[in-house]
Amino acid sequence: MKKILYSLCILLIISEFSYSQGSGGTNAKFEYRQLIDLPTAGILEKGFTAVSLEIMPMGVLITKIDVGVFSGFNIGVSYGGGNIVGTGNIVWYKLPGVSLRGRIFDETSAIPAITIGFDSQGKGSFNSDVNRYEIKSPGFFAATSKNFEFLGYLSVHGIINYTLERDDDNKSINIGCGAEKTIGGKLSVIAEYNFAINDLGDKSFGKGNGYLNFGARWSVGDGLTLGINFRDLLENKKIVEYRADRGLFVEYVKSVF
Repeated sequence: MKKILYSLCILLIISEFSYSQGSGGTNAKFEYRQLIDLPTAGILEKGFTAVSLEIMPMGVLITKIDVGVFSGFNIGVSYGGGNIVGTGNIVWYKLPGVSLRGRIFDETSAIPAITIGFDSQGKGSFNSDVNRYEIKSPGFFAATSKNFEFLGYLSVHGIINYTLERDDDNKSINIGCGAEKTIGGKLSVIAEYNFAINDLGDKSFGKGNGYLNFGARWSVGDGLTLGINFRDLLENKKIVEYRADRGLFVEYVKSVF
């Protein structure tokens, strides 16, 4: 499986290298709809479809399809499981994830973009004892994003969310923030901090430090973006053998009509 994925990525890079942009760098054609795990106010334009693939530790693989159905409104569906990459039995997620998002305000020089939505897709291993993912799904959220010209572009993001994964006895509203900085025409670095207020307590997975994540996004072709993620740099997770980890991200966006 790993060799197949590596080969596909290499072929895509070779075939698309000379074309236009994905979502990284100053020449990006598409908005981020999430940084690493936190949603942003980004939206797909009407008529565009995005297919993404995320690979995480423990063989976790998540695929997602987003569609720009109307102007300022997206729907999506996702699915995945653990131990898909590697050996042994695959542990599929119990249910597919669904997502909806709608742009309330477009960004202007005076105000940021604001989007509200719902996303039920968590990430990492699923724990049936407390009915939650290792990384909780956003659930209901409101996100805001603002772009600034600074040695290219600097984008800042904020989020407030309420997940439906609450069987660990934590029913708090959560907040997070993040940023993207372009480096040239094709590359961006991203960072996010999830305060993880909804992941504290005896049955919760967090220790109270919050989740600090970094990543990079490289536009390698027409709608094609490759990325790498570094999660939990503050080592907030308390009930797993590994803490800080690495993952891969691939996204392809194309107009369908």
